[in-house]
Amino acid sequence: MSLQDTTTATGTLDTETVAPGDEEYDDAARVFFGTGAPELVVRPRDADEVAAALAHAVRRGLAVSVRSGGHSLLGHGTNTGGMVIDLRHLDGIEVLDVDRRVVRVGGGATWGRVAEALDPRGWALTSGDTAGVGVGGLTLGGGFGWMVRRHGLAIDNLVAARVVTAGGRLLTASATENPQLFWALRGGGGNFGVVVSFDFVAQPVATVHRGTVTYQLDDVAELVVRWRDAMRAAPEELTSTLVLPPAVPGQIPEAMVLLCYAGQGDVAAANDAIEPLLELGTVLRASISECRYADLLEDAAAPPGLRVAGRNTLVRSVNDEVITAIDRLHRSPAPAMIALRSLGGAFSRVQREATAFAHRDAEAMVLCMAMLPESATDDDVARALQPWEPVAARGIGSYTNFQGSASAADVAAAYPPATYARLSLVKRAYDPGNVFAHNHNVLPGDGLPRPRTADRR
Repeated sequence: MSLQDTTTATGTLDTETVAPGDEEYDDAARVFFGTGAPELVVRPRDADEVAAALAHAVRRGLAVSVRSGGHSLLGHGTNTGGMVIDLRHLDGIEVLDVDRRVVRVGGGATWGRVAEALDPRGWALTSGDTAGVGVGGLTLGGGFGWMVRRHGLAIDNLVAARVVTAGGRLLTASATENPQLFWALRGGGGNFGVVVSFDFVAQPVATVHRGTVTYQLDDVAELVVRWRDAMRAAPEELTSTLVLPPAVPGQIPEAMVLLCYAGQGDVAAANDAIEPLLELGTVLRASISECRYADLLEDAAAPPGLRVAGRNTLVRSVNDEVITAIDRLHRSPAPAMIALRSLGGAFSRVQREATAFAHRDAEAMVLCMAMLPESATDDDVARALQPWEPVAARGIGSYTNFQGSASAADVAAAYPPATYARLSLVKRAYDPGNVFAHNHNVLPGDGLPRPRTADRR
């Protein structure tokens, strides 16, 4: 590793870099769900170094990956033969306005670090599920978290961002400065530049109630109906996810609900809200406790020896057709974990046109994680995910951060035609050469809606 003055065929990069042959290279090329072989990993410490790295990549014709936490299902935080801009040093957390609770967070910070920094003030940000998830990647995709029904998506608490564009300009994006770019950053992914910092409004959250309730799984459809009905009646302070693990031969089938109640430490209200989830079926185990929000975000590790293939869809209603499709998916021989994440509340009060994440009328997100051997081919993945298709066909769109494929059809599923048309105009304005293409890619265009393979509305 070189800390400065890395000489290349086209000049000097005055920043920290890691290249093939360096001691740190193997770790630098690896992300949570994959390993790449980049020509160069750059670790800038400020916006100027980000701009210099981008200029170097453009001169050399190198593909660019931007890494925050490195948790992309597709391994977008690394590549082969290109440049990785690793934002780990851009991880500062600064309070800009105590009265308004405005906090500036570096694009390379992790949500665990943010939670720890805000905890002494009794503040929190609705954020990723685990401590190591990066602020940048999660936020740009939308940002589902433990308090999505109480405080919305991460982007719903975003008031500004500082962005280095493909041309090396440092811009502020907000409701009043570069507003089209600000709109696009809230759900449009990493298509428009390298975000070096985000300004959020934190929420007063001293403690939350967290819990895991494990049930004997006798009837998938019945359990989903009971969970759906309980969440339809639940206060928005309660967010939960129903998890249906793959069956294990010789063991009693189980399911579980993961929950978070964010209600300002009101124990009686928490008990009243959580109680219906204890009545969904035969409870085998239950663990519910009050904790600091920072303690809710635990570390996660990638499952060893497995290739994880993830797909998701947002459904307007967890209706009979959706439930039947989920039941059939769970009965299929492919080993897959299915999760239903409750939405509504603050998530749904944002107008669909307000952000590039447009699917505000969804009642739930359905996630499928197929577990395959590490040696599984793309054909193996396609076969394993065939039972998922009837579920996806009943969705209205997808969430790019949990989507393990990035075809044109996947991008079409993520963005309604009018949203994509607007994104394509912003892309043409800020990245006409498509430097930021290693993502769920929006192409620079004329703003006209493009054909879709299917209309899932």
